[in-house]
Amino acid sequence: MTYATLEQLTERYGESLLVQITDRGEVPTGTIDTEVVERALKNTDGFINGFLGRYKLPLVVVPDPLPDLAQSIAIYKLHRFEPDPKIKDEYKDALRLLRDIADGLVKLSAEGVETPGTAGNGVRITDRERPLTEANLKGYI
Repeated sequence: MTYATLEQLTERYGESLLVQITDRGEVPTGTIDTEVVERALKNTDGFINGFLGRYKLPLVVVPDPLPDLAQSIAIYKLHRFEPDPKIKDEYKDALRLLRDIADGLVKLSAEGVETPGTAGNGVRITDRERPLTEANLKGYI
């Protein structure tokens, strides 16, 4: 299951921008190159999955922020040259949110994350071995 689709990218960024950044042939066709977009979306899915190590992958249901993050990352990666500042800022925000998800600061409504529990019911102290024993203090006691 992909996190974003060509239709979502077209709706969010417009067909003209997608034609501009994906029509890479020697002779421009004036259409969106779907192979380029699909490759970028697949790479974006793998990139995002790298941050979702605490979740059971593949996700059965894609939670809310992931499609938006995938769109921001994919459109940034589709640019061969410097994107405009808004796209760049959205990409940086997406990376920041992915880091927060990976660190557990932001929780997704998905399977796989267990709440941390305590392993025991009390305090456990491990002390070093005592250098002074009855055997080596013979004559002093």
